[in-house]
Amino acid sequence: MKSNYFLILITCLLLSCKNNSQSKSDNTISNEIENLHFSKVDFTKAKISSEEYSKNFNLHNDNNLSIVFNLDKPLLQSLQELAPALSEEELLSKGNFQFSYVVDGKLVYVENLNTGAGPKTRKTETLRQVIPLVTPERINFWGWFMWKRFMKLNGGLDAFTEGNHTLSIEIKPYLRDGTLKVGPLLAKGNIAVEVPKIDIDESLVPVQKIGPNSGWEISKANFNNNKIEALNRKIAEGRFEDINGIVVIKDGELLIEQYFNNATRDNIHNVRSVGKSFTSTILGIAIKDKLIKNENTLLKDFYDLKSYQNYSVKKDSVTLKSLLTMSSGFLGDDWNEDSLGTEDKMQSTDNWVKFTLDLPMHKDKIIGKDYKYFTAGVGLLGDIIHRSVPDGLVSYADKKLFAPLGITNYKWFYTPQNVAYIGGGIELRALDFAKYGQLYKNKGLWNGKQILTEEWVEKSLAKQVSQSYAGIEDGYYGYLFWNKIYKVNGKNYEVSFCTGNGGNKILIFKDIPFVVVITASAYGKPGAHASVDQMMTDYILPAIMDKD
Repeated sequence: MKSNYFLILITCLLLSCKNNSQSKSDNTISNEIENLHFSKVDFTKAKISSEEYSKNFNLHNDNNLSIVFNLDKPLLQSLQELAPALSEEELLSKGNFQFSYVVDGKLVYVENLNTGAGPKTRKTETLRQVIPLVTPERINFWGWFMWKRFMKLNGGLDAFTEGNHTLSIEIKPYLRDGTLKVGPLLAKGNIAVEVPKIDIDESLVPVQKIGPNSGWEISKANFNNNKIEALNRKIAEGRFEDINGIVVIKDGELLIEQYFNNATRDNIHNVRSVGKSFTSTILGIAIKDKLIKNENTLLKDFYDLKSYQNYSVKKDSVTLKSLLTMSSGFLGDDWNEDSLGTEDKMQSTDNWVKFTLDLPMHKDKIIGKDYKYFTAGVGLLGDIIHRSVPDGLVSYADKKLFAPLGITNYKWFYTPQNVAYIGGGIELRALDFAKYGQLYKNKGLWNGKQILTEEWVEKSLAKQVSQSYAGIEDGYYGYLFWNKIYKVNGKNYEVSFCTGNGGNKILIFKDIPFVVVITASAYGKPGAHASVDQMMTDYILPAIMDKD
């Protein structure tokens, strides 16, 4: 349920990636110096000495890897050479180390380290730099996250194929002052990397046969089996972590159904924030039933806002639509751990509605326009639905959504007030999540019954507000649905989707007849969503669009 850490982490990872992509063209591989060393010593237990430097590293079997290098002068002085007119404070706010990762002579990844990474003394005083990259457990150190960004998001895993490789790391100073400036080489070193063969159960590779009694008509359409088998091998090898299920629907029929890591068809799955989209669905049904007027209804029509803390006239203008599009203007942002209104802070209280309504409004944000990922606002929508429908949210959702779709195996999480937590607390089977996605593909129609109006489906999947989080280039947000474009073999595939911590997704494609569900449990792990996106672009979409 608590997705704040994951969201913050992903935001930081993707901001770094954005910076990094702009700098690759400015780098050439240099052979000037060799003063960076690698060590497999656990840096938390012993100081790394020159006698403990390593020349080789086993990617799967060695638990620790750090880099050690000595500077001739503090980083700050190198930054001053790039921009002599800037003050110390300005230099530290605009520059840091740049790391280049080279595998077998090929530049794979460049990271302009976030200016906030590392204490000030590391940049102004420290000459001997010890940076842990690999440890048995996650550590709160920027070097660990940098290595994960390299490996999981930016080509490291794919560069380190089975066999022997050479990893080189180069370090330079960089400064971004209008333009990107990169200084001369500060440190460089190499290490031999051995990637052993991963022994897998070969029975996991073939495309899994769809069993009887799925509740779906079985599609007779063809797809590229080789692509799906290649994906299955990658999942078995752990290249794509903690994948539990893949379901593909074509033209309303079941085309692919596969399960991994001991998951089965009958398992219900915690998809975290995928559940937010169900809030939009149930609200749309309540509006269709005239239990709530429309999404432009004001928040103040449901609560006496003046009775809560931090009342302002601006709060009177908050609409249900602004909560649906995460543009309500409340001072809440799950992707900023310093924000007053994060999901974690909300969940540490005994009244989540009061917590949210007590929050102040952001002075500068425009209601209905400025996006901030705000789970607490979705909780308000759940409470409003619960107050407005007969017998409460759970009973209403069962009668109006789950029963018509034939969904009987599901589980809710609940708030301290015993209201279904609709900000990320619903578990269903993968096949049933596929029904939910197909309902939207059908424009709200299921077995001849119009569960949602076509107008509500169109609004929900539309580009309501722009947002640049989560690595979505030119991304948009609808009514608790995301929008993006997958690019495969020169073609664009527009998709609206639900997404949740761990790599969970329900993908509803606009111009091709597919709904894809992926359930995963890589909760809080860097690269979970990027891995699923790569599964889509490199394997699933090519497989279902290429029948050969």
